[in-house]
Order: sequence, then C-alpha cells, then structure tokens
Amino acid sequence: MLRTLVTVAAATASLLLAAPAAQAADIHPAFRVAVSGNPQGQPIILIPGLASSGDVWDGTVVHYCGAAQAQFQCHVLTLAGFAGVPPVDGALLPAAEWQLADYIAAHHLAHPVVIGHSLGGFLALKLAADHPDQVGKLVIVDAVPCLVAATQMPGATAEQVRQAGEGMRRMMLAQDAATARAATDMAVSTMVTRPEDVQRVQAWGARSDRTTVVNAMADMMGDDMREQVGHIRAPTLVLGSWIAYKAYGIRDMFEQNYRNQYLRLPGVQVALADTARHFIMLDDPAWMYDRIDHFLN
Repeated sequence: MLRTLVTVAAATASLLLAAPAAQAADIHPAFRVAVSGNPQGQPIILIPGLASSGDVWDGTVVHYCGAAQAQFQCHVLTLAGFAGVPPVDGALLPAAEWQLADYIAAHHLAHPVVIGHSLGGFLALKLAADHPDQVGKLVIVDAVPCLVAATQMPGATAEQVRQAGEGMRRMMLAQDAATARAATDMAVSTMVTRPEDVQRVQAWGARSDRTTVVNAMADMMGDDMREQVGHIRAPTLVLGSWIAYKAYGIRDMFEQNYRNQYLRLPGVQVALADTARHFIMLDDPAWMYDRIDHFLN
C-alpha cells in the first residue's frame, strides 16, 4: 500500500509542478484548507488532531494572521473523515502526508512553519522527516514519535508497537457505536478543561467518520518514529502537557519522558504547560503563543 501511495504521490507531484495553483487545490482530498492572513506573509500550516476540526486553531489564527498587517499567512487543515469532511479510501495518514507535501510545492510555500496537535503533530513529524527540505520550523503540540513507548512500554520494539496498534484497531472496531461514542466523550472530558470546549470537541468527534478515526488512531499507535525524527532538519519546538496525569507521576518524570522520545532530534526544545491539558491551544493559549512567539523570533 505504501509503495502504491509513493508512486501515486510522485506522479501527482509532477503534474502539480505544471498545474496552476487553483487546479492544485482540487486534488488534495485528504484534507480541506482554509487560508487567511497576509498573502505575502510567511506561511503557517496548522494541523488539528484526531477527529478535530481546523476550528480548534481559531484563536491561533487570530493571533498570527488576524491583524491588518499580519506577518503570516495561515493555512488551516481539517483532515478527511474528521468533523464533517468526507472520508477518503485507504489509509489517511500517508495520503495526508504526501498530499500536504504536494500542496506546499503547488502553492509555492517557502519553508512554512508547520504546527500540529496530537495526531496532527504526528503527521507534522512524518512530513518533516520525509520531506526535510520543505519545512522551515516545526511546532509539535502534545504529540510524541511513539505513543506506545510513551504511555505503555518504554522499551517496546517496532514489532510490539505494531501489534499494539493492531490490537487497538480490533478492539475499537468491535465496539458498537453507542459504546464507542461514550468512550470517546469520556476521553475528551479528560483532555480539555472548560465545559464549553469539551462540548465543542465532542461535537467534532460526533461528526467524524468512525472507521477513519479508528484506523488513523491505530496507524499512529502502531508506528514508531523515534529513529526517523533524526532525519528532521527543521528547528523544532515540542509543547507538552502533564497536569491531567499528575496522579501518575511528577512533572520531572513527564518532561523526561518527552525528552526521551525526541532523543534523536538535535536541538529540539521541550516545554511543558503547568495548567493546560491535552488541548493546550484551548486551555492556555497565552502560554502557547508566548512559547511559539519566542521560538519563531
């Protein structure tokens, strides 16, 4: 499957180089894009997480692209199958990665800043590792290269990671729709603080294609990028959260866990929020903007 995707992507890329940008935007079904800000500004690509809408970045867009003389142009993605966007056939993550690389080339986005949250952060890592010349700077919001190693088995082998992903896929697909929805809503309630934000995120999940969500989650969980992040050449900032899991350890333990995940990435900067849960951009946007502002400047 991956070899087929690579072949298709290569053929698509050659067509994109000769196609007008307006046509190129129509051949990226793995995501929808909303563009705003200064057309001459530095491009920022914002990728939301699992089952989330690009609207999760609304405040971020205002901060970086809302002013009349904005320094940036924002390209906000919503991935196929999430929050009402129609799903695509086949694996979402590799399709989104290669189509995003095509989108960057077709729209002549020179070394964009790529900001990804959760599964969107994992996708951003893959893009930067496989297409190191395309990414200018990288901001990863509460995502790690190997979820299994971070949460279950620190010394997990690649095969153990793959098996864990497949086990999760079987378990989640075996659930009936009501059980799956209740489990998702419960998980979201631990990831966001304010009730109104919990409801927004839950609503995006309710509008997402269940099969796409399950397969994307299982594919991410079954992958291990701890070695591949060494291919990334973009300066990288990792913003993590820990407060929702304080019953399971102290802050220093969680910070070291993040650093261990990114050992192969030279010069990576890691910062942990002390109040925000998983959706840092909703729980403590001022803290997030401050760290990103310093990183970009």
